[in-house]
Amino acid sequence: MPMTVGTGIGTDLSTVPERARKLEAMGYDHVSVGETSHNPFLPLVLVAEHTTHLRFGTSVAIAFPRVPHITANLAWDLSKYSGGRFVLGLGTQVKGHNERRFSVPWAPPGPRLRDYINCMRAIWDSWQNGTKPNYEGEYYQYKLTSPFFNPGPIEHPDIEVVVSAVNPFNARLAGEVCDGIAIHGFSTFKYIREVLIPAVHEGARRAGKDPKDLRITGGGFIVTGRDEQEVAAATERSRRQLSFYASTRSYSNVMKTHGWDDEAAHLHRLSIEGKWDDMVDVITDEMMEEFCVIGTWDELPGKMREKYAGINTQVGFGADPRNPDEEARIKEIISELKMIPAVGEE
Repeated sequence: MPMTVGTGIGTDLSTVPERARKLEAMGYDHVSVGETSHNPFLPLVLVAEHTTHLRFGTSVAIAFPRVPHITANLAWDLSKYSGGRFVLGLGTQVKGHNERRFSVPWAPPGPRLRDYINCMRAIWDSWQNGTKPNYEGEYYQYKLTSPFFNPGPIEHPDIEVVVSAVNPFNARLAGEVCDGIAIHGFSTFKYIREVLIPAVHEGARRAGKDPKDLRITGGGFIVTGRDEQEVAAATERSRRQLSFYASTRSYSNVMKTHGWDDEAAHLHRLSIEGKWDDMVDVITDEMMEEFCVIGTWDELPGKMREKYAGINTQVGFGADPRNPDEEARIKEIISELKMIPAVGEE
């Protein structure tokens, strides 16, 4: 499949319609909403309403605070309303957030996510084909319904599901039971090439799939701006964000790949102590180069080609043009990014 280009749409419901129309006109293929401080599904209803061909999805919705039936229902309605343009992106989040932010009991996230997705697909099959509810997994079940609770078949029932992954287990899961992977931004390109992509391919082979048919999105930080001054400011913002991610022990495999075990442990201690400003200094320029694509708008297509060629089926690029000339330049950049060889095109 050819390379596509995506970006975030934001969560301000008052601005989503206009922004969605503008992004579609500029040539974007996909927009997404993450689950941070706002619900990720609500803006997507507006995207579906105010665009005609733009694909959209959650990037990502946190799975476990919602039972599979609730998520299945949200995805079903969005797929129906949009004519099949919705992509369901799911993530697990870490133990602390599940237990202490979402009040969700913790269990091994990889096996639980597999069960979650299988249950959700059984629900969709029941709604589309009238299959008797008969799913019982280790964590979830779907064994009861009635016509009153069944939304019925839709024209586009094959909803794409991708999962976010930092560690190999979920990357294999993405290849095996999903339609692709949303690679976490906290992933160096060495880690993506040497650890995550082989795991995704292994999972696909287990399921008898061709890895070239999978959706591969995300990975790394895109640090850009109109000029060097804007790039420098964006670099420091990204450095702060990386220090936060690197302090999370669940993501330590990425740091270990580069021999940064001590730095990861130090960052975790600083986070426990609440020394957020001190954490930024631990992220070196070398780390930034490994995690990021850094360059002005003019430099970006070439630098992204170096990093993403042959890995992804979709790359991300966000910009906020201030006038028609800048909008025209963004259109050109998007066209150039679509020329990056996707998986299987090198």
